[in-house]
Amino acid sequence: MERLDAIIEELIEKAKNILRHSYAPYSGIHVSSAIYTDKGNIYLGVNVENSSYGLTICAERSAIASMVSNGERKPLIVAIITDYPQPIPPCGACRQVIAEFNEDTVIVMYSIKSKVKQIVRLSEIFKSPFKL
Repeated sequence: MERLDAIIEELIEKAKNILRHSYAPYSGIHVSSAIYTDKGNIYLGVNVENSSYGLTICAERSAIASMVSNGERKPLIVAIITDYPQPIPPCGACRQVIAEFNEDTVIVMYSIKSKVKQIVRLSEIFKSPFKL
């Protein structure tokens, strides 16, 4: 358990360090993500908004793309950091993308404003991912 706590704190710190790179001129909500994989590696991402809102890339999917680009396929922990007053969960699209690789991923949500941290398993908040 101590090891898990240490990994979670490391993910939060790494994601906090890149939060300033988030591009959020439309919502004003900055989000970063850090993913810890079964190989012990960490991948980072930030949200990148677009004036055509549907083209926005969430931080979690940005980090997942980095993970996959580096040849990995199994996220164990996904940390989502925001400057919003409360932690925010992954959106539906991000839940589906994370579930593609590991339905039981630990999701850590943290707000730098309120210092509130929430931890759940993806399977608790996403009961029925789409599967072929």
